[in-house]
Amino acid sequence: MIPAQIFNQINDKCTEGLALALASNDDGAVMEFQWCNKAFTTITGYEEAEALGQRGTILIGPDLEQGIHLYIIEKLMNWENFSTKALNNRKNGDVYWQRMSWVHLSDPETGNHWWLCSIIELEEERAEPAKRATNDLEVADQEGYARAVEKVHRLEKENTRLHELAKSVAKDANEDALTGLSNRRHFEVELKTWIENLKQHGTEFAVLYIDLDRFKFVNDTLGHDAGDRLLVSVANMLRDLTDKSDLVARLGGDEFVILKPLGKSALNVSSMADEIVQRMQAPFTFDGKSTACSVSVGVAIAKANMEDPERVVTDSDEALYHAKSQGKGRWSFFTEEMHAKSIATKQLASDLLLACERREFIPYFQPLIDAATGRIACAEMLVRWSHPTKGILAPAAFLDTAANMGVLKRIDEIIFASLHGALTRLDEAGVDLPRVAVNVSAARLADPTFIHDIKSSGINPERLTVEILESVYLDRMGDVVRWTIDELDELGVTIALDDFGTGHASVRGLLEIKPAILKIDRHFIQPVVADESARPLAESIIGIGKSLGMRVVAEGVESEEHAHLVSEMGCDYLQGFYFGRPMSEDDLRDRLIETGGKFWTCGLWGPDSDMSRGLGRAV
Repeated sequence: MIPAQIFNQINDKCTEGLALALASNDDGAVMEFQWCNKAFTTITGYEEAEALGQRGTILIGPDLEQGIHLYIIEKLMNWENFSTKALNNRKNGDVYWQRMSWVHLSDPETGNHWWLCSIIELEEERAEPAKRATNDLEVADQEGYARAVEKVHRLEKENTRLHELAKSVAKDANEDALTGLSNRRHFEVELKTWIENLKQHGTEFAVLYIDLDRFKFVNDTLGHDAGDRLLVSVANMLRDLTDKSDLVARLGGDEFVILKPLGKSALNVSSMADEIVQRMQAPFTFDGKSTACSVSVGVAIAKANMEDPERVVTDSDEALYHAKSQGKGRWSFFTEEMHAKSIATKQLASDLLLACERREFIPYFQPLIDAATGRIACAEMLVRWSHPTKGILAPAAFLDTAANMGVLKRIDEIIFASLHGALTRLDEAGVDLPRVAVNVSAARLADPTFIHDIKSSGINPERLTVEILESVYLDRMGDVVRWTIDELDELGVTIALDDFGTGHASVRGLLEIKPAILKIDRHFIQPVVADESARPLAESIIGIGKSLGMRVVAEGVESEEHAHLVSEMGCDYLQGFYFGRPMSEDDLRDRLIETGGKFWTCGLWGPDSDMSRGLGRAV
């Protein structure tokens, strides 16, 4: 092994200029210097920091003969070792004679290609270069000269071809292949330039972030050719609406973005956003088929007084998300309230991930009462988040974010796993809880591991009710969902359809799934006391369940009069705040012990009844 001290002396004392360049695998003439010695910097005039990272073209001075220049390119492209003797220039323009040699090296481990460049400064020639060339020509073989001229012409043509190819490659690198707009890479480069101009010159600009609302639907129904045609149509529309000073780019998929100088007013920006939305209201036609595909637009302004102008694209994306959340097919300006909401959402997402790791989700229970006996028949288990600083949080505070993050399945698993322990503790306390019901999301129902989780939980399936939201779209059940429902039925698990009447399931869907229990949505139950006109509709829905042999649950029961009225309509079970709000396991146990499991005396009701007064205080 060579001692470092010896190697350093070679680097410092060697009079031959040496440099190593890492070459492209595709073209030996494309390279970057990675190392050079002291003699290299002395001869060429380039300091080490100036040379490293630069292309080999820094060694081609203006006084180097064109023929030699082309000869060098040819040899490098063909990975040939070679040497030249010629006049060249240092960095400062001084002319000197040099011998430059190139040796091709390769790394067997990585496959990388390298060039070792050697430069030796020669003593100045006495004869003038032009005179030497003339003398050489006088004695040269004419055929050899002709061959040399032909070779120079061929190399010139090749150099021109390479130049055009380089321009084409540069264009392709910056242009979206489908639409011809700028691509993401070019947009990001240009954005940095626009932001730098904002910082240095106060040149304010707007960002319009554009997303097609129903692009997937177009692809699914009309095919990908139609989707591509739609993207090209949108690109042409954006070209038509923008000025030469604007930058229009396709970021990928169905996302587009516009950078537009602000000028004197933001009015032209809002007018453009409005025009984009309006034009996209028109139907899109492909091969005689027509469909609608609206757009949503988010707009943000990069202002001179911004602390962090780099966040302007993120701001426009947040405005776009707000436009979509308001119903799509519209545009929205970014506001600081959106930014604050975005920060809060990101914090919530971070907390949710920690909550899954720490298993901070706990079950709450709401009683279902047998309308005939007044006794508890079941308790619906509902998820709550025991947040370390915010206390007990209801699903409305985190469920949407959890769904967007894809962690609902994990939360379902945590809650379901706690159910067996809760039932065991209630049994050991000597209280009577015949059944417990769990809500199952559509994604969980389509998860083949769901049946395994039930079997391995240790819960007696005959004490379990699985409540399926009507929004599972019963009329379009997949094979996995159908298999899950059949398996649940075979295990002895009771199937209930939750929130019936909200608009998704048909009677045909009910016949297909055959739930044992039908839970009528609270919106049909709550008005029946104060509004007699609401009763026929509720009675009709109850009648549907009864005609199909199902037991019916009335949700949203809030008073004793309410309870009696829906019982007379034919409801088998009652659920609502009148019998108790969702409560912890300990509170449910205490209520069951206190009441002996009887929450309602069916025949005794009215403002002066003991049960009315007691339950009123309890809830």
